[in-house]
Amino acid sequence: MTRSTLLATAVLAALSAPALAQDADADQVVATVNGQEITLGQMIVMKQSIQDPAMAEMPDQALWDVMLDQLIRQTAVAESAEDTAGVRAQLELQRRNTLASAAVSQIAQAEPTEEELQASYDRLFADAGSVTEYNAAHILVDSQEKAAELKAEVDGGADFGTVAEANSTGPSGPNKGDLGWFAADQMVPPFAEAVAALEPGQVSDPVETEFGWHVIKLNETRLREAPPLAEVRDQISQMVLREKVEAQIQSLVTAADVKKTEGLDPAQLNATDLLEAE
Repeated sequence: MTRSTLLATAVLAALSAPALAQDADADQVVATVNGQEITLGQMIVMKQSIQDPAMAEMPDQALWDVMLDQLIRQTAVAESAEDTAGVRAQLELQRRNTLASAAVSQIAQAEPTEEELQASYDRLFADAGSVTEYNAAHILVDSQEKAAELKAEVDGGADFGTVAEANSTGPSGPNKGDLGWFAADQMVPPFAEAVAALEPGQVSDPVETEFGWHVIKLNETRLREAPPLAEVRDQISQMVLREKVEAQIQSLVTAADVKKTEGLDPAQLNATDLLEAE
C-alpha cells in the first residue's frame, strides 16, 4: 500500500467516525434479546441513574460493557415474569410518573424574569418596614414566687444577666438570659405581649407561659429591614419556579376531564389478591 493510499484511508476513517456518531439517536438498537430491543437511549438513561462512584468513574468502554450485560440479563429475566394485574398496574404507574416528572422538568426550565423576581420580592417583604423586632433577655423559673423574688433582686440593683445566669432554667441561662433579636410572632402570645408593653431597659413583672414563669428585660427595639434583592435572589427564584410549576399543574388538572367512579368500597385497597390475576 502506497503512502498516498494510507493517507487517504486515514482521512476517510477520520471523516466517517464523527458521521457515525452524529447519525446515532436514542432509538439506536445496541442489542436484541429474543427480539426485544435494547436501545442507546436506555443505556444513556441507565448511566444517568448510576449512584455507585466506582462505576461512574469507569472508562466508557468498560462501563458500556457492564451496563449492556446488565440490560441483557434484565431483559432475558423479564421475559420469564408473569404478566399479572399487579405488574401491569406497576408499569403504568411508573410510566405516568416518568411522564409527569418530565413535564414538571420542562415547566421548571424557564428562568424567572426580572419582573417576576421583583414582584415576588415586593410581595414577600411588603411589610418588612412595619414589623418591630425586639432584643431581650429573660429569667425562666418554675414558680411565680421565685420569679417575683428574682424580679425584686433586679429592682434592688442586681445585674439582670448575673441573676439570669445563676437562676434561669431555660437554655439561654448560661448566656445571661440573652434571647437575641426576635419578632413577636416568634414567641408564645403571653411572652410577646409582655415584651411589647415594655420600654427599652425596663424589666417586666412575672409572666406565665406554658414553659414556666418569666422575668423579661427589653434591651432595645428596631424595625425589621428587608434584605437586598441580590442577597435573596436564589431563594426568590426557587419560590417563583415552585409557584409557576404548581400553577401549571393546577391548570392542567382543572382542564382535565375527570370522572370519578362512585360507590366503590375503600376496603378494596386491602384486596391484594386481585393483583395476582392475569
